[in-house]
Amino acid sequence: MTEPTSTVVPEQAGLPAAVLWDMDGTLVDTEPYWIATEYAMAEKYAGTWSQEQALSLVGNDLLSSGRVLKEAWDLPQSPAEVVEELLDGVVARVEESVPWQPGAPELLAALREAGVPCALVTMSYERFVAPILRHLPPETFRVIVTGDKVEQGKPHPEPYLTAAASLGLEPQDCVAIEDSNTGAKSAEAAGCAVLVVENHVPVLEGPRRVFRPTLVGLGPADVAAVRDEVAARG
Repeated sequence: MTEPTSTVVPEQAGLPAAVLWDMDGTLVDTEPYWIATEYAMAEKYAGTWSQEQALSLVGNDLLSSGRVLKEAWDLPQSPAEVVEELLDGVVARVEESVPWQPGAPELLAALREAGVPCALVTMSYERFVAPILRHLPPETFRVIVTGDKVEQGKPHPEPYLTAAASLGLEPQDCVAIEDSNTGAKSAEAAGCAVLVVENHVPVLEGPRRVFRPTLVGLGPADVAAVRDEVAARG
């Protein structure tokens, strides 16, 4: 995680103070990689697994998922060891190909050009994040918060509170981008406005959530409109 910095002010008035990005399912569509690895592990350990079970893990912190997998397959390994094996499979896949979400790279580039700082707030571990970041310009994300760097993962607000504080900003001045209930709950509890773009799982309505069908075509002003819509609700 990046150390706290001084407050960053976007170059153009009216834009959000920062945009805080979820990764899996939001920046990159890696959920199929996780699910494929889970099925491979189930086969390896002669266990059973289903799409419903896989989707129930979307957005969770990895140790929670490790506990679920350990119990589902009655494994002798610790949840942390289960997570490391899961990561081995997913990292191997992402090193072969990074499946960007439509519109995400373009929106990142537009925010960078507009002077809006971005943070990455993911429950994936640093060793999974690294090969993805190698495909982006340096310092695309001013702050990176990973699941192995926080005490409480999503849906707890700690990840988003940590990201905002590290940027020297208040969460209510930031917009989070999420694709899951777990992540949206975390960002909402921290005080962020939340731009929700559903992917593999449906997301419930919420007082600080604004839904869009895709990131394609969205620019900094559209993200600012999400913040303004949430603020207008009071």
